[in-house]
Amino acid sequence: MYQAVRQYAKTLLWNDSRNADTFAWLVTGMLQSQKSTLPDWITHRQSNATFAQSRERQARRWLGNAKIDPVSIYGPLVTSALRTWGEHRLVLALDTSVLFEDFCMIRVAVLFRGRAVPLYSTVITHSSAQVSTARLLPVLAHVKGMLDFLGIRNVRFLADRGFCDIDLMDWLWACGWHYRIRIKSSLILADPQGQRLCKVNEVKLAPRETRCFHNVTITGQRFGPVHVVLGRPTDGPEQWQVVSDEPTSVETFAEYGERFQIEEGFLDDKSGLFGLEASRLRDAASLERLVLVISTATLFLNSEGLQVVEQGLRRRVDPHWQRGLSYLKIGLRAVQYALARGKAIFTRLGLHGGDDPEPVGYRTSKQPDLRIAFEVGWTLVFRPLS
Repeated sequence: MYQAVRQYAKTLLWNDSRNADTFAWLVTGMLQSQKSTLPDWITHRQSNATFAQSRERQARRWLGNAKIDPVSIYGPLVTSALRTWGEHRLVLALDTSVLFEDFCMIRVAVLFRGRAVPLYSTVITHSSAQVSTARLLPVLAHVKGMLDFLGIRNVRFLADRGFCDIDLMDWLWACGWHYRIRIKSSLILADPQGQRLCKVNEVKLAPRETRCFHNVTITGQRFGPVHVVLGRPTDGPEQWQVVSDEPTSVETFAEYGERFQIEEGFLDDKSGLFGLEASRLRDAASLERLVLVISTATLFLNSEGLQVVEQGLRRRVDPHWQRGLSYLKIGLRAVQYALARGKAIFTRLGLHGGDDPEPVGYRTSKQPDLRIAFEVGWTLVFRPLS
């Protein structure tokens, strides 16, 4: 596994080639142990160092090395994987996650067949998940630069209501990106001439009713024209409301619902697979380099899972008739299967766009499934305004 990872690590930009070797074994230790604690990694390290303490000290020095820039390391790696994306639409999700009550991880991820593959991650000292648009725009500008380099311009951007900001929407419009963003109930809707229509929370819907407002402006600054869809999926009081740069329908809820894949990704990072929450690191720079290791492991596993499915070998590692595991878990099992039999792993690194050749079979999800919008019984009401 170390040699398979190192063949990619050595091609990246390092201030010292020895850092590439350390990076390769950190990723190897992460994949082998599926934990984010250094003592669990060092047993997988082949080194001339006799004592475990020496190997652990080497890992700590790497995580604390200010000359290692995670963005310049991970960027070329993930863009290399996306070179095979093609002309298909690329769906991005933006979200944040609080770490240890003192730090905030900002992430932009590619939504890939049920999971989120990190595209850009940064950790800042910030005790809240709410981050200003001024702090987010440099992150998004870097992401745009990566996609422009790849020639990917067919982009849909998804974000939760914490990122409902007209400056962000204006930036997305200038980039030519489409967006689906959940909006707050206090938002004011107006017609193109500025005539107030209502607040979002003033619209009362019957269960399973949807209402669309087309060509409206939002907020007191009359930003627009945009398109808004409101829906009440159940008999409960909760309503969903999403703003889009394109005309809305019930399908808009399904498009926005893909955003929950990034939350599954945070779960994989923090407790489900890699155990980031068990890390004892307590400074933003070291945590960001740890996230670099996790992101690299996630990228490799998704790529390996994709390759296994494309080769028709999924059922060697997935016991379900239809795909019942994420590409991430398929990749992990495929790696374990190959290593146990002395077979090669990570022979190529790539993510392909387009439809999933083996969509996941039905399973109960803990997350809200906005595809309920397609169920029979919804009433669709259009309120076009010209």
